Amino acid sequence: MSIADDINSLDINDIGRAPFWLRVLLIALIFALVAGFGVYQFVIKSKKPDLERVQAKEQTLRDDFSAKQRKAANLDAYKRQLADMETNFGAMLKQLPGKTEIPSLLVDISQTGLASGLEEELFQPGAETRKEVFAEKPITIRLKGDYHELGKFVSDIAELPRIVVLEDVEIDGSEGIDNLTMRVTAKTFRYLDPNEVIEEGE
Repeated sequence: MSIADDINSLDINDIGRAPFWLRVLLIALIFALVAGFGVYQFVIKSKKPDLERVQAKEQTLRDDFSAKQRKAANLDAYKRQLADMETNFGAMLKQLPGKTEIPSLLVDISQTGLASGLEEELFQPGAETRKEVFAEKPITIRLKGDYHELGKFVSDIAELPRIVVLEDVEIDGSEGIDNLTMRVTAKTFRYLDPNEVIEEGE
Protein backbone atom coordinates (compact mmCIF):
# COMPACT_ATOMS: atom_id res chain seq x y z
CA MET A 1 0.00 0.00 0.00
CA SER A 2 1.36 3.44 -0.95
CA ILE A 3 1.61 6.57 1.27
CA ALA A 4 -1.25 8.18 -0.67
CA ASP A 5 -3.44 5.10 -0.06
CA ASP A 6 -2.55 5.22 3.66
CA ILE A 7 -3.60 8.87 3.91
CA ASN A 8 -6.84 8.29 1.91
CA SER A 9 -7.80 5.31 4.05
CA LEU A 10 -7.15 7.26 7.29
CA ASP A 11 -10.21 7.33 9.60
CA ILE A 12 -9.99 10.32 12.00
CA ASN A 13 -12.39 8.55 14.43
CA ASP A 14 -10.15 5.48 14.56
CA ILE A 15 -6.68 7.02 14.47
CA GLY A 16 -5.23 4.02 16.37
CA ARG A 17 -5.53 1.86 13.22
CA ALA A 18 -3.48 4.31 11.16
CA PRO A 19 -0.10 3.13 9.87
CA PHE A 20 2.76 3.35 12.33
CA TRP A 21 4.71 6.01 10.43
CA LEU A 22 1.59 8.24 10.26
CA ARG A 23 0.96 7.90 13.99
CA VAL A 24 4.61 8.86 14.67
CA LEU A 25 4.24 11.86 12.33
CA LEU A 26 1.04 13.04 14.05
CA ILE A 27 2.61 12.64 17.51
CA ALA A 28 5.71 14.58 16.34
CA LEU A 29 3.47 17.31 14.88
CA ILE A 30 1.42 17.58 18.09
CA PHE A 31 4.63 17.64 20.16
CA ALA A 32 6.08 20.36 17.93
CA LEU A 33 2.89 22.46 18.28
CA VAL A 34 2.83 22.04 22.09
CA ALA A 35 6.56 22.79 22.32
CA GLY A 36 6.18 25.83 20.06
CA PHE A 37 3.28 27.14 22.15
CA GLY A 38 5.29 26.57 25.35
CA VAL A 39 8.33 28.38 23.96
CA TYR A 40 6.17 31.32 22.85
CA GLN A 41 4.24 31.47 26.13
CA PHE A 42 7.09 31.03 28.60
CA VAL A 43 10.14 32.33 26.70
CA ILE A 44 9.24 34.72 23.89
CA LYS A 45 6.21 36.35 25.57
CA SER A 46 8.04 36.85 28.89
CA LYS A 47 10.96 38.46 27.06
CA LYS A 48 8.76 40.78 24.99
CA PRO A 49 8.78 43.69 27.53
CA ASP A 50 12.57 43.45 27.70
CA LEU A 51 12.75 43.53 23.92
CA GLU A 52 10.44 46.56 23.74
CA ARG A 53 12.48 48.34 26.42
CA VAL A 54 15.73 47.65 24.57
CA GLN A 55 14.18 48.82 21.29
CA ALA A 56 13.01 52.06 22.95
CA LYS A 57 16.50 52.58 24.42
CA GLU A 58 18.01 51.95 21.01
CA GLN A 59 15.76 54.63 19.49
CA THR A 60 16.72 57.09 22.25
CA LEU A 61 20.40 56.41 21.67
CA ARG A 62 19.93 56.87 17.93
CA ASP A 63 18.19 60.23 18.53
CA ASP A 64 20.96 61.33 20.93
CA PHE A 65 23.59 60.29 18.42
CA SER A 66 21.85 62.23 15.63
CA ALA A 67 21.58 65.35 17.82
CA LYS A 68 25.25 65.14 18.81
CA GLN A 69 26.24 64.51 15.20
CA ARG A 70 24.37 67.69 14.15
CA LYS A 71 26.10 69.68 16.91
CA ALA A 72 29.48 68.30 15.92
CA ALA A 73 28.79 69.25 12.30
CA ASN A 74 27.94 72.81 13.43
CA LEU A 75 30.85 73.14 15.89
CA ASP A 76 32.72 75.65 13.72
CA ALA A 77 29.59 77.79 13.37
CA TYR A 78 29.08 77.69 17.17
CA LYS A 79 32.69 78.77 17.71
CA ARG A 80 32.23 81.70 15.32
CA GLN A 81 29.00 82.69 17.10
CA LEU A 82 30.79 82.57 20.47
CA ALA A 83 33.61 84.75 19.15
CA ASP A 84 31.05 87.26 17.79
CA MET A 85 29.21 87.29 21.13
CA GLU A 86 32.46 87.93 23.02
CA THR A 87 33.29 90.80 20.64
CA ASN A 88 29.80 92.30 21.02
CA PHE A 89 29.94 91.91 24.80
CA GLY A 90 33.30 93.69 24.85
CA ALA A 91 31.87 96.53 22.74
CA MET A 92 28.85 96.85 25.04
CA LEU A 93 31.10 96.78 28.10
CA LYS A 94 33.04 99.73 26.68
CA GLN A 95 29.79 101.71 26.69
CA LEU A 96 29.68 101.37 30.47
CA PRO A 97 31.74 103.95 32.35
CA GLY A 98 34.28 102.97 34.98
CA LYS A 99 34.10 103.99 38.62
CA THR A 100 36.02 107.21 38.02
CA GLU A 101 33.80 108.26 35.07
CA ILE A 102 30.47 108.18 36.96
CA PRO A 103 30.74 111.74 38.39
CA SER A 104 31.34 113.23 34.92
CA LEU A 105 28.43 111.18 33.52
CA LEU A 106 26.14 112.59 36.22
CA VAL A 107 27.24 116.09 35.20
CA ASP A 108 26.52 115.22 31.54
CA ILE A 109 22.96 114.09 32.43
CA SER A 110 22.36 117.26 34.46
CA GLN A 111 23.81 119.49 31.72
CA THR A 112 21.60 117.75 29.13
CA GLY A 113 18.51 118.88 31.03
CA LEU A 114 19.78 122.47 31.33
CA ALA A 115 20.85 122.54 27.66
CA SER A 116 17.30 121.51 26.70
CA GLY A 117 16.01 124.69 28.39
CA LEU A 118 14.50 122.85 31.37
CA GLU A 119 14.46 124.04 34.95
CA GLU A 120 16.04 121.43 37.18
CA GLU A 121 14.09 121.13 40.43
CA LEU A 122 15.67 117.91 41.68
CA PHE A 123 18.75 115.89 40.75
CA GLN A 124 19.32 113.20 43.39
CA PRO A 125 21.70 110.28 42.75
CA GLY A 126 20.64 107.14 44.63
CA ALA A 127 22.56 104.23 46.13
CA GLU A 128 24.44 101.98 43.74
CA THR A 129 23.20 98.39 43.24
CA ARG A 130 25.76 95.77 42.22
CA LYS A 131 24.91 93.01 39.77
CA GLU A 132 27.21 90.24 38.47
CA VAL A 133 29.60 92.28 36.29
CA PHE A 134 28.14 95.78 36.50
CA ALA A 135 26.68 98.26 38.98
CA GLU A 136 23.45 100.19 38.50
CA LYS A 137 23.10 103.80 39.73
CA PRO A 138 19.67 105.45 39.78
CA ILE A 139 19.18 109.22 39.69
CA THR A 140 15.85 110.78 40.64
CA ILE A 141 15.22 113.84 38.48
CA ARG A 142 12.44 116.46 38.46
CA LEU A 143 12.42 118.92 35.57
CA LYS A 144 10.10 121.76 34.47
CA GLY A 145 9.55 122.99 30.95
CA ASP A 146 7.34 122.78 27.90
CA TYR A 147 6.53 119.72 25.77
CA HIS A 148 9.32 120.34 23.19
CA GLU A 149 11.97 120.91 25.87
CA LEU A 150 11.06 117.64 27.57
CA GLY A 151 11.17 115.85 24.21
CA LYS A 152 14.60 117.34 23.45
CA PHE A 153 15.89 116.20 26.87
CA VAL A 154 14.77 112.60 26.26
CA SER A 155 16.26 112.63 22.74
CA ASP A 156 19.58 114.07 23.94
CA ILE A 157 19.82 111.50 26.76
CA ALA A 158 19.40 108.74 24.14
CA GLU A 159 22.35 110.20 22.17
CA LEU A 160 24.78 110.19 25.09
CA PRO A 161 27.81 107.96 24.41
CA ARG A 162 27.12 106.04 27.64
CA ILE A 163 24.09 103.89 28.41
CA VAL A 164 21.38 105.80 30.30
CA VAL A 165 17.88 104.36 30.74
CA LEU A 166 14.88 106.50 31.69
CA GLU A 167 12.28 104.72 33.87
CA ASP A 168 9.16 105.55 35.91
CA VAL A 169 8.39 108.64 33.82
CA GLU A 170 5.57 110.82 35.21
CA ILE A 171 4.45 114.07 33.55
CA ASP A 172 2.22 116.54 35.39
CA GLY A 173 0.38 118.95 33.10
CA SER A 174 -1.84 120.58 35.71
CA GLU A 175 -0.14 123.97 35.15
CA GLY A 176 -0.64 123.88 31.37
CA ILE A 177 1.20 122.43 28.36
CA ASP A 178 3.89 125.11 28.52
CA ASN A 179 4.67 124.39 32.16
CA LEU A 180 4.98 120.61 32.48
CA THR A 181 6.69 118.84 35.35
CA MET A 182 8.47 115.57 34.58
CA ARG A 183 9.56 113.18 37.28
CA VAL A 184 11.85 110.43 36.02
CA THR A 185 14.40 107.92 37.27
CA ALA A 186 17.51 107.86 35.09
CA LYS A 187 19.58 104.73 35.48
CA THR A 188 23.18 104.55 34.44
CA PHE A 189 25.53 101.63 34.69
CA ARG A 190 29.23 101.06 35.23
CA TYR A 191 31.31 97.95 34.88
CA LEU A 192 32.82 96.48 38.03
CA ASP A 193 36.58 96.33 38.34
CA PRO A 194 37.93 92.73 38.53
CA ASN A 195 38.68 93.10 42.26
CA GLU A 196 35.07 94.30 42.84
CA VAL A 197 33.74 91.22 41.02
CA ILE A 198 35.91 89.01 43.27
CA GLU A 199 34.62 90.80 46.39
CA GLU A 200 31.02 90.33 45.17
CA GLY A 201 31.59 86.58 44.69
CA GLU A 202 32.99 86.08 48.21
